[in-house]
Amino acid sequence: VVAFLVAYHQNKQLIGEKGLLPCKLYLQSVKKYFKGKINLDALSYAPTIIWFLDWSDMDSILDYLSLLGLAASAFVLLSGCANMVLMAVLWLLYLSLVNVGQIWYSFGWESQLLETGFLGIFLCPLWSLSRLPQHSPPSRIVLWGFRWLIFRIMLGAGLIKIRGDPCWRELTCMDYHYETQPVPNPIAYFLHRSPWWFHRLEALVNHFIELVVPFFIFLGRRMCLLHGLLQILFQVLLILSGNLSFLNWLTIIPSLACFDDRSLGFLFSRSPGGLRQRLARMQLRQASEKQLPLGCHVRRVVNVSFGLLVAYLSIPVVLNLLSSRQVMNTSFTPLRIVNTYGAFGSITKERTEVVLQGTASLDPNDPAAVWEEYEFKCKPGALKRRPCFISPYHYRLDWLMWFAAFQTYEQNEWIIHLAGKLLAQEEQTLSLLATNPFAGREPPRWIRGEHFKYRFSRPGGRHAAQGSWWLRKRLGPYFPPVNLQGLKKFYEARSWPYPV
Repeated sequence: VVAFLVAYHQNKQLIGEKGLLPCKLYLQSVKKYFKGKINLDALSYAPTIIWFLDWSDMDSILDYLSLLGLAASAFVLLSGCANMVLMAVLWLLYLSLVNVGQIWYSFGWESQLLETGFLGIFLCPLWSLSRLPQHSPPSRIVLWGFRWLIFRIMLGAGLIKIRGDPCWRELTCMDYHYETQPVPNPIAYFLHRSPWWFHRLEALVNHFIELVVPFFIFLGRRMCLLHGLLQILFQVLLILSGNLSFLNWLTIIPSLACFDDRSLGFLFSRSPGGLRQRLARMQLRQASEKQLPLGCHVRRVVNVSFGLLVAYLSIPVVLNLLSSRQVMNTSFTPLRIVNTYGAFGSITKERTEVVLQGTASLDPNDPAAVWEEYEFKCKPGALKRRPCFISPYHYRLDWLMWFAAFQTYEQNEWIIHLAGKLLAQEEQTLSLLATNPFAGREPPRWIRGEHFKYRFSRPGGRHAAQGSWWLRKRLGPYFPPVNLQGLKKFYEARSWPYPV
């Protein structure tokens, strides 16, 4: 639900007709690469049903896909009912968006959602929408598929840390993480000031949860239950300490497969006619049946085939986990059925931010020019603005601005595209921002990007007493002042629609 809601609210601005990276241009370039044909190679490179739709109104296509996915997933969430057909539709819809989303959908949780959703297809009955369908108990193969997923997620995250930044081995990464993570929340502000020994303990616990606990899955029922409990508690702590989109919420899902009916039975009523009683009657009835329906045998064949497919696709994933050159958040097949994961393999020691500023001055080099700042939805900007609580929602532009801050604008051409849209005061693009300093006025004549170093103020200190959550120091220009006329050739060279 959250993923499709984010897509509906932000896709048009990011990959729509006038988006920062239009998906129509992306699909056209893929089609051109494959000699102008929509063939099997093009479909394998970017699997999406958008290939077969009318591209004349891409914004409507993106909206329809998002709204259909939102409606279907909300039905599953609210009713507690699903079948293989419905889950397959959800998986296909999100796959279609991810594969045209370019860098805006380059996060590991996109592939993780697709893999979790693919497993969910086989967890459900074929047609029935009953909460307790006849002859469709969850297959052990599918349950182990979920356990195998959480094992890879956590072990991959642990190994990439140990092999990556030395601060993880030195147990000092948590000295920086809360302040330098993509979008901190208010709790991170206070956790950052924890004593040094607490940060060392956090790093040790992280290594234990990610490198040792995953193996509990294979050590019998009780250890498997302990694994599920520890992983869920760990994810809850991560949710409280940062805005990592729906990643941690999503990671709780495969951990649920570590529990069995006996361990979860207390959650359901013992009253006559309740779920527990109905399930017991169903199990007795099925145990007395001498011959299972044909569908049950077909389903067993499907489940075994599914298990063999997952095993085969896991080969490159296992090899990657064993490799000293491990990569994280990578898909080895275009359908993203079995992927490799990881998180925070390196930790930035200083937080830098790109601040976009506009001026109405005729001369951007005039010392008297007044530059006014644009505020983003959630990323740090104004020093007195409280860090936000947003998880599990996700502002894609804010996250990419975090990545852009420790790269160059040449590596992130979309940021110049964003500047042009702000110069034209395009309402669609402005909806991605929290404030427009030129609202109700003439558009700015110039936009520039300034590079700042940010750090948390000290709780209880002088700056905090004045209402400042952040302190900052200017590092220099990120990109020079640009105006709309000067960007015309830049837009033409990239076939981007010129903002009006």
